[in-house]
Amino acid sequence: MKRRVVLLAGAAAPIAWARTARAQASSRQDSTKPAAPAGAAAPPATGPAAPVAELDDALLRIMRLGRGAAFAERAATLRPVVEKVFDLPEILRVSVGPSWPSIAAAEQAKLLDVFVRYTVASYVANFDSYDGQHFQIAPQTRAVGRDQVVATTLVPRAGDPTRIDYVMRQGEAGWKAVDVLVDGSISRVAVQRSDFRSLLRGGPQKLIASLERKVANLQSGLS
Repeated sequence: MKRRVVLLAGAAAPIAWARTARAQASSRQDSTKPAAPAGAAAPPATGPAAPVAELDDALLRIMRLGRGAAFAERAATLRPVVEKVFDLPEILRVSVGPSWPSIAAAEQAKLLDVFVRYTVASYVANFDSYDGQHFQIAPQTRAVGRDQVVATTLVPRAGDPTRIDYVMRQGEAGWKAVDVLVDGSISRVAVQRSDFRSLLRGGPQKLIASLERKVANLQSGLS
């Protein structure tokens, strides 16, 4: 994995930092944490943790498919889950900030379309191989205002685990993720907001073009 960045890289790559964690894990063989016993199964996740468990399962599916499967195939597998788990329209609106209402409806639609494709492509590019990794979800959530934070850990077969926390908010469609926290504390939406707003000084088309380039680069194996 290439960078410890969640939800962006430049203008952002969702959880692109996971690639760095996986590379570190493969280079170190001194983990003191034993693997989960064979056949051990956690109880089904409920409440705000349930969508996170669904995302983790989908990520493991595309990891097992690996680069032997076409990028488009893996993206098609993951996209419905990403759109179900994340409130991407809300994340985009918050990332753009106060200028969102002034953007024409047609450009808002284009931004959302490329933002969804970019989010999916980032996950597919960064979770592209399987070597015995598994996810662990903490049994307890923590409240942050009206939201609940679900703490998860990506545990490699050997090496250091990586913490990935999801800020979950309950709405009419149930619990959805509205942010991802690096190491349990750093809001990637906040970082993304800074990058997006810088690009938006050149107008919405500049942000759209930037995200389109990033999607193309991810699909072709570039960063």
